[in-house]
Order: sequence, then C-alpha cells, then structure tokens
Amino acid sequence: MHSINQITDTDIAYYGAIDLLKNMIATPSFSRNEKEVADLIESWMMETGMTPKRIENNLILGLENIDPSKPTILLNSHIDTVKDSDSWTFPPFEATVKDGRIYGLGSNDAGASVVSLLQAYMLLTSKAQSYNLIFLASAEEEVSGKNGAALALTHLPEISFAIVGEPTGMNPAIAEKGLMVIDGTVYGKAGHAARNEGINAIYEALPFISLIKDFTYPKVSPLLGPVKVSLTQINAGSQHNVVPDRCTFVVDMRTNECYGNQEAFGLLNEAIGKLNTEINPDNKTCEIKERSFRLNSSSIDVNHPFVRRAAMLGKESFGSPTLSDQALMNFPTVKIGPGDSSRSHTADEYICEDEIREAITLYVKLLDGLNI
Repeated sequence: MHSINQITDTDIAYYGAIDLLKNMIATPSFSRNEKEVADLIESWMMETGMTPKRIENNLILGLENIDPSKPTILLNSHIDTVKDSDSWTFPPFEATVKDGRIYGLGSNDAGASVVSLLQAYMLLTSKAQSYNLIFLASAEEEVSGKNGAALALTHLPEISFAIVGEPTGMNPAIAEKGLMVIDGTVYGKAGHAARNEGINAIYEALPFISLIKDFTYPKVSPLLGPVKVSLTQINAGSQHNVVPDRCTFVVDMRTNECYGNQEAFGLLNEAIGKLNTEINPDNKTCEIKERSFRLNSSSIDVNHPFVRRAAMLGKESFGSPTLSDQALMNFPTVKIGPGDSSRSHTADEYICEDEIREAITLYVKLLDGLNI
C-alpha cells in the first residue's frame, strides 16, 4: 500500500487507466457502433489537456508535435468489441471487480491495451524522445472495417514502427498470420433427379474439394508454421428433386509471412486451373475469387531494437495465429499487450488489475529512450 508521499507517476497512470477502462466497459461499443465510447475517450483526453484529432470514431494524439527530422512510432489499439453472448454470468456492460480481476465485455480485448497504451503515451511524451510518438484508438478492428484503422492510417505521417495493443501477456508477437477469404463456384447442369439428366455440381465439386483439402504451400515459417487452408462453407441445391447446377464454397486461408496474399491465391488458382483442364478441357468447371488481398501476414526482424530490448527484459517473442490491425500496416510492427488471447470473445472476459500496471510499466521501459 502506498502512502501519499510514495505515489508515483506510474501509480497515477494506473489509477487513471483503471477508471477509464471501467467507463469503457459500461459503454457498449460493438463494431461499427463505437460513437459513444469514442465520445467518452475523446472527452477524457480533452479533460486531461490533450487535443485529439477525430476521424469518424478513431482518435489520434500527437499529430501537432511531429518533427520531420525524427522517426515516428505509432501506438495503436482498438475500442470496438464483439457482441456479448447469453453465456455471461457477470453483467457484460458493468465492470465487476472480483479477486483482482475486472470482468466486462472488451476488458481483455482490447480495452486494457487501449488504456495502458494511452497512459504510456502520456508518460513518454512528458519528456523529450528521439522519435515522434502518435497514439491511435481505432474502430472496427473486429470486422476489419474500412472506417477503422484503415481510414485513420491515411491521416498519419510516415510511420517507422508501431505497437499494436492486443492481449499477448506482454510478450511480443513478432509475426502474425494474414487472412484471405476465397469464394469458389463449381458449375453443373440442372436436371430432374428422377431421370438420368443434368450434371450434378456437387459431384463435380468433389475433386476440387479434395484438392483444397490436400493443398500445401512449400514455404513454412519458423514462427507461424505453414499456410493453413480450410474449406469452411459449402452450399448447393434448391430442392430435393432437382440436380443442382451450381455448388459454391468458401475457403478460409491463413497465410504466413513467406507469401503475400496475392501470391498465395495465384498458386491455388493455378492448381485449380490445371485440374479444370484435366477434367473438362472445353469448359471451366470451377473458378475461385478472392474477397480481398489486403489482410496480409506481417513480421519484423528479430534484431529490431524494440524486439531486442524486449528480449533483454525477459520477454519471449512468438508468432500469432490471430488477426489484428497489423494486417493493414505496411511498416514494421509488434503486437504486444496485457491479457490473454484465450479470454477474448468469451463469456466472462476479464483482465487482471496487475496486468494493467505491468503493461504501463513495461511499455515505458520498452520505449523510453529507444533509438530506431
């Protein structure tokens, strides 16, 4: 227990972070509906003397103090949450404190990172640094929306390095898998099921499904492992007595840093094209189309000064299979934040109070005086 004379700047930052987090939990902030929580954080910033720039529901600090002769570091985390479920035993929109834990929707993913990075930003900018520092609280992360970080990043100067706050136990994720969703269509010919008519698109799809099931990419990442290709949805037919003329499917692909999404798509599309030629040289039986190439895998050099400093402090680097706004950033990034990814998107999500104190302290240790 601290006496009044022993309270430090870090203590003040910690108490401020806890208070703000509790208010964020009490303010529903589902993806694409973050206005109220953005209003809350914006008011908090202004009350503490800061001048945020607001773009939609994204809040940016530090733009007015940019020195073009210095590199720029970005601190980012997201203010939106997934929707709550019926499985909660604690009220999802009320910060419940029990046994050193704060329960509430968005406490772990990623409210704790937002408030910890914000307090670290305030501590770090209270003294001169060899870099510019920008803080971004972004929206629409859970849905990879176009009005979240993707929009806010277009309003930032050139970024040399970024920290993305997500629950990692304050261990640095120095690589992250990308995501690409692919839609496939296999064509047949409709006919009456009672007669020997038509070409059944479901049967025509089977060799292509088998190809996707067994498809592998030769380059394996030491941190992220192989590219993972999963057929996750399939649909065909309109009624029981009609031979379906079309079978559609969806592929979830998680790329590693060895492949850009466009390259990975091209290799799969080439294999499907070869199978098309073997099965039906005159017509295309199967075709695939990507929904987007923009959510690429990311990685950073293990010798980057931030990564080396984290290792010196006993933090273990790893590769993350889960997606974040890192995928939108075309500059070096590390994903690191308080909490545990296994608590995200679950009922009775929580963050430990001590994890927030540790995060603020560690962010400052990692960044104070850093040269990049």
